Amino acid sequence: QVQLVESGGGLAQAGGSLRLSCAASGRTSSTYGISWFRQAPGQEREFVALITWNDGSTYYADYVKGRFTISSDNAKNTVYLQMNSLKPEDTAVYYCAGERPGRRWYDPDDHDDWGQGTQVTVSS
Repeated sequence: QVQLVESGGGLAQAGGSLRLSCAASGRTSSTYGISWFRQAPGQEREFVALITWNDGSTYYADYVKGRFTISSDNAKNTVYLQMNSLKPEDTAVYYCAGERPGRRWYDPDDHDDWGQGTQVTVSS
């Protein structure tokens, strides 16, 4: 099992920035990467970004592309999500999830390892 702990959420104004962290521990070798998802009130959880451990390949949802950057520090087993040009519609609880081989990375229902989530609120 992989343990994931998010941090860095908070309140930001529209146009501002926040940086989230996801610290992974346990059987991280069972994962090939880490994804960020988010869930707004009354909405389904949705994919935000993914990074692979071995070569740092990244993938983004269209609605964050160009504004958010995912990165990793493999020595610390930590993944970051730098969020710039924040919009009120980015308000959500942000979760990191372990990516296991053979699973649908874009489907939140196909993940076993989740952090507890961190709240991001963007005011207009």
